[in-house]
Amino acid sequence: MTAPVTTDTDLDEAPATDGGRGPARRYGLLAVAVAVVVGLLLGYAGGLLTPTFTRPGDHSPEAGFARDMSTHHAQAVEMGLTAFQQGEDPEVRQIGGDIATGQQGEIGTMQTWLRSWQLDPTGDQPPMAWMPDGAQSVKNGLMPGMATPEEMAKLRAAKGREFDVLFLQMMIKHHLGGVHMIQGVLDEGYDKDVLAVAQVMKNTQQTDLTNLRAALKRLGGTP
Repeated sequence: MTAPVTTDTDLDEAPATDGGRGPARRYGLLAVAVAVVVGLLLGYAGGLLTPTFTRPGDHSPEAGFARDMSTHHAQAVEMGLTAFQQGEDPEVRQIGGDIATGQQGEIGTMQTWLRSWQLDPTGDQPPMAWMPDGAQSVKNGLMPGMATPEEMAKLRAAKGREFDVLFLQMMIKHHLGGVHMIQGVLDEGYDKDVLAVAQVMKNTQQTDLTNLRAALKRLGGTP
């Protein structure tokens, strides 16, 4: 799970002469990549602890949430890793790394749920069909808050402060969509273990939103 932002000075020691992308930055990126993998494995292990006495069905809110939120999280992981690698502002890099590692672990948990319920990672229903207002919330095939391919390309091409502001703006939008989806399973679901994890996800993303908005304000960006 992502935590309230604290600047990790070990990740910010790259020489200023190369824009902060020297050996220290490369080492830091490798460390975050390793942390993402570890988070995924821990997520799988955590998911295995979910009891299977009563398994959610293929069209249950729990199954739909696990599938759709895994996809939603995957984009956040990509955005977070990009921020850690390309961000100019130390806090932006820290936020990106935290989101990438935390949400990769949650993907592991949700994918393990599906396996323990003996369900496929993808179902036969369209995205968001498990929520009462799901169809209305999907725009151009994208779930709430998700960036378009063009927006992702623009983020990858951005540099310096422009990148930092764009990342914060996009991640705020992404998290708001994620919170909407999490609230959906909290309202519609019944599996107590899924609901417990979902509540932690919601709390974490709301904390992230506070940090993202504060960083954006500090950098002079608009929501």
